[in-house]
Amino acid sequence: MFLEREKKEAFVADVKERLERAQATFLVDYKGLDVEAMNRLRKGLRDVGAEFRVVKNRLLALASRDTDTAVLNDRFVGPCGLAITYEDVVAPAKVLVDMEKEIKHLEIMAGQIAGRSMDAEAIKRLARLPGRDELLAQVLAAMQAVPGSFVRVLNGVVVQFMNVLKAVEDQKRAEA
Repeated sequence: MFLEREKKEAFVADVKERLERAQATFLVDYKGLDVEAMNRLRKGLRDVGAEFRVVKNRLLALASRDTDTAVLNDRFVGPCGLAITYEDVVAPAKVLVDMEKEIKHLEIMAGQIAGRSMDAEAIKRLARLPGRDELLAQVLAAMQAVPGSFVRVLNGVVVQFMNVLKAVEDQKRAEA
């Protein structure tokens, strides 16, 4: 009996540590999922740097104390799966929304980002945003466009100056 309690305490400590590092967490109802669907869900989340955990609600409530995930405590009802992401918050939301469309019994319940609770509709809106990599690519493109535009403007000034000099030269030849 003591060993079982020790295992639970270690498990709660491990989940708490993960929740403290998490940028976002998402709760899903996985009731009725078969093993194949559960494995697809786990793999899809793992591919975007997130993880999926099934945790008893009572243990999840204990682990989430003093973490951002505590805002979801009232949603820990029934069979809850927990998707945890440590970096990009959009990519796991996209995976969950896509999987919810594909997998019949999967349902997004709620989530949190930086301690702010979100309902399922807010998570679906989040999934429509560009991902972290896309946003970084857009920023990089914008940063590269500024120097390129500056060089083109400077080049235009030089070309115009050369055209004026050529016109003056042509005029002097015509007069001579």
